Amino acid sequence: MWTDLHRRTAERKGLRYPSDLSEAEWRLVEPLIPPAKRGGRKRSINVREVLNGIFYVLSTGCQWKALPKDLPPKSTVYDYLDLWSWDGTLARIHHELYVSCREQAGREASPSVAIIDSQSAKAARKGGLQSTRRDMTRAKRSPAASDTSWSIRSA
Repeated sequence: MWTDLHRRTAERKGLRYPSDLSEAEWRLVEPLIPPAKRGGRKRSINVREVLNGIFYVLSTGCQWKALPKDLPPKSTVYDYLDLWSWDGTLARIHHELYVSCREQAGREASPSVAIIDSQSAKAARKGGLQSTRRDMTRAKRSPAASDTSWSIRSA
């Protein structure tokens, strides 16, 4: 249920873009971001701004080349998204936020019940290994498919 407290915490006023991280959100996410690799140059990019860039693209649906100039370059933002997806950082952030949201709501960290309706069960049955293999096999050529090319007169 939305209360005045919920409305105040969800308010996006004062942020450059509605997708930017607030101070409270950044405090939750910051410890989950891996430090820069040892050796080489020091990290010169603001990781919070990289996350703001990722969230901007995800929330607006804009193309990478349309990323505003006051955010890090599109190549930097995309490279961090790719790296964090590959090394599991995004999964860790998602899991940590998921658990904390459930605990804030007074629930256990992991759900104890799952509901599967008949439509979900039907959809799950259609997928799977057999149908994937069938879709990946080469289509057989119909003898009638080649008949059209010789029936067209050339001038």
